[in-house]
Amino acid sequence: MLDQIVKYTSKLFSDGSVLAGQVAFAAQDDVMISDGEPFLASLSESILIKLNCLALVAAAPALPFAEFLIQRAYDQEHHIVPRDTETRTFLHDIPIVRKNEIGPEPAHKIAVLLGNRKGIVVEGIGIIAAGALTVEQAYINWSSVFHSTYIKYLEDLIEHGFMLPGEKEAFHHFRYEILPTLSSDGLEFRNGPFLEKDIILKEIASVGLYTVQRRLVDSFFGNISYSNGDLIYISQTASSLDELAGCIDPVPFTNCSTVGITASSELVAHRSIFETTNCRAILHGHPRFAVVMSMLCDEKKTCLIKDCWKDCKKVRFLGNSPVVAGEIGAGGIAKNVPPVIGKTGSAIVYGHGVFSIGVTDFREAFQALVDVENWCRAEYFRRLDEKF
Repeated sequence: MLDQIVKYTSKLFSDGSVLAGQVAFAAQDDVMISDGEPFLASLSESILIKLNCLALVAAAPALPFAEFLIQRAYDQEHHIVPRDTETRTFLHDIPIVRKNEIGPEPAHKIAVLLGNRKGIVVEGIGIIAAGALTVEQAYINWSSVFHSTYIKYLEDLIEHGFMLPGEKEAFHHFRYEILPTLSSDGLEFRNGPFLEKDIILKEIASVGLYTVQRRLVDSFFGNISYSNGDLIYISQTASSLDELAGCIDPVPFTNCSTVGITASSELVAHRSIFETTNCRAILHGHPRFAVVMSMLCDEKKTCLIKDCWKDCKKVRFLGNSPVVAGEIGAGGIAKNVPPVIGKTGSAIVYGHGVFSIGVTDFREAFQALVDVENWCRAEYFRRLDEKF
């Protein structure tokens, strides 16, 4: 189990999501083990012993966004509720704990909250998340909270502006010093079309790794597929896009069998996109600025629709990319994305992420994903500068 702790500690650093030296895991099997920063490791053990789960991670995020959300919240607020799809589907809401609420035994209060949620934010400590059965699950839940608080902060900031001492300076540092330049430079893509299974599997695994390395998707979310006409090769549900070897399902294009039972929950959407556009490659990521921008609607104050993420019928545009609503799985995404994605090569789903396509290979699909996120970054900063 220690090797799993080492692995996922390393992934948190490579994700760029934690501060160096400010992360610890604890796991209990026959015995309790922990590794990482001493205070966080001790705290993690104290919390985990009170929970009915296997693993826990506590870490200080590399960005101050989660901390800012606590400080910006009203005193009576004890949860933050990001509007992105990951929060709505997997987290529901994120409890927050202020320094003055922790008391002399922080492990007890934190354990009570983690008994009902996958992750929480504790002022002055960071994000703490649990994994019911594996160390991997703790990592996934921590990454999900980090992603959702990142989205929530950017959305709140552009609506309300800077509210805290030093907040503007910290955001300026993030914008100009930390936020990495996003491009496809230096990446190698095979030229399609591909017909051989071995080549398809290798290219899907390579492009999945690129998508994570360029931070176009967080945690284990997102999916990727390729069709050779007879089969759809698609990443499995809950698979990590940077570890796809052995986690890609070949599914009959005609949906004539049940072999796709472990395939991505977006299989129906992928099949429909293939049928509608005649493309061969599909890539779906969750780039953060695209997610934020998809939820900023000029008609928000006057529109009567409450559940915009599933009930909005309007097709908006961010640059050249259409924005549609839709539930994940076999819901609205499978109905709403295919009719619009063929014209531009990309489509954004409200609060969820970006689908992009390639006619014969992944080069075009990956570049479209990069271009959409870069456009959304530029537009976000333009609007922020214009308002504040």
